[in-house]
Amino acid sequence: MKKIFLLTFFILLFIQCTSVKEHNKHLNDLIAVNNLKTDVDFAYKKLQRLEPKLYWYISKKELDFKFDSLKNTITKPLTSFEFYKKLSPVVAAIREGHLSVSPSLKMYTKAERKELSKMGIGPFSQFNFIVINDKLYVLKNQSENKSILPGTEVVAINGKKTNQLIKEYSTLFSSDGYNQTFKNNRLPNSFSSFYTNENGIQDSLKYSFRQNDSTQIVYIKRKIAEPKTNNKKEGKEIVKPETNQIKISKKDKSTYGYNKFTKTNNRNLKFIENDSSIAVLKINHFDLGNYSRFYKESFGKIQLYNTKTLIIDLRNNSGGGLKEIVTLYSYLADPTFVFIDPFQVVSRTSLIEKTPFSKAPLLAKILISPFYIPFIYSKVHKDKDKYYISGSESKPHTVNKNAFKGKVYVLINGGTFSAASIISSNLKGSKRAIFVGEETGGAYNGTVAGFMPTVELPNSGIKITVGLLVVAPHYKTELEGRGVFPDKEIIPTLEDRINGRDPEMNWILDDIMKKTTTLTENEKDKKITEK
Repeated sequence: MKKIFLLTFFILLFIQCTSVKEHNKHLNDLIAVNNLKTDVDFAYKKLQRLEPKLYWYISKKELDFKFDSLKNTITKPLTSFEFYKKLSPVVAAIREGHLSVSPSLKMYTKAERKELSKMGIGPFSQFNFIVINDKLYVLKNQSENKSILPGTEVVAINGKKTNQLIKEYSTLFSSDGYNQTFKNNRLPNSFSSFYTNENGIQDSLKYSFRQNDSTQIVYIKRKIAEPKTNNKKEGKEIVKPETNQIKISKKDKSTYGYNKFTKTNNRNLKFIENDSSIAVLKINHFDLGNYSRFYKESFGKIQLYNTKTLIIDLRNNSGGGLKEIVTLYSYLADPTFVFIDPFQVVSRTSLIEKTPFSKAPLLAKILISPFYIPFIYSKVHKDKDKYYISGSESKPHTVNKNAFKGKVYVLINGGTFSAASIISSNLKGSKRAIFVGEETGGAYNGTVAGFMPTVELPNSGIKITVGLLVVAPHYKTELEGRGVFPDKEIIPTLEDRINGRDPEMNWILDDIMKKTTTLTENEKDKKITEK
């Protein structure tokens, strides 16, 4: 039995290595014109079959023209990546933030990936960037060259002007609808990925920096990772935590959604006044950990401490699971509420494209499909020539018994997207909260997401990720294609970001103080009048 297992393992390893080598061998091959045009038609047909609101922000006539024009521009063979740069802007014109195009990139074996992880910190990762007015600035410098100060403009990288790269990369993806806040928020974090996709992994980069009206050329090399020390060899005593401490630690990590990569909690609750009158709920992402326990404990504390004001920080929250935002909303809403509309889909069969067993072995798919397909088919209903599927989230919900009744402020920005934007829409529409910051990156009236299958084009290997469900909040706005607007718009400056200032939070705290002072003075006047 052991011999069979080892033989199977080595066969699978050989197949993987062979497929990786074969893929990389043909990565830069030129693809024939007819095959590229076939991929264009294949992509559009898939979008028409799967995307339930394909013409939400662009007419069919306009999109037909864009795909036809794309085919007309293909007059010579192209590599897969060259084709990707032509196809992506056309797909981005659909203006669906979850709809994305990924190039066919170099693949690595498991052993190669392990070696890459030991390579240290690359020349991009040694900086945190920010994009303002199509310019790239250094926000934080972790390189060994400390002469590069925060606020320094990055003019060029390896001779390529960054403002031109920003404009090019901005065409490769889209936000929901017509807003631009999402792109400005996403670009600083994805700039290095776009660059690496085209130019490969870099061990050294030639930066052109502009600082105090002078430009300097600086070469930033990869920082080699320091070898891990072995405490046993050094004779250091390793103190093991008690069993009870381990259990508590694991429970806390689960409750707060500890992210082992960023080494931060996904959710946090803190009180910023001695009397606990103000609570701040920071949620980085609606995912990870036991969110039900977190909200139960958090709102239990808020009720116990008689907190008057709750600040919910959803800045740079890219979304996550629907069930979590419904749970959070139940602690903030009216006695009975409907959170979202039934999910709109293209047809009764479109959901078959993405199933819980999509990655299962072929035999498992064959055995399960006869039961799963009729089940999905029965869940979809037709209403006025459109197809819908109802989930538990679209049914009436009752408010939680520990629901917060006090004042609510919500912090938002261009990174507030997907599920974070959906809950913002309902809090805004129900007039439950005061919003501070900038327009959300996600659209007020919803998005196309839910199940997200990836479609691979047959000739170029390019992948398109498509949303199958229209996720629409209960509350809507007449202004289509824009996000949730703040009641008080505050956009941090570059100086604010460099110096760690939080003007949005400061405005909220000042507003609370003013209203508290006014309320106290009114109460004093009332007592004097009564006397």
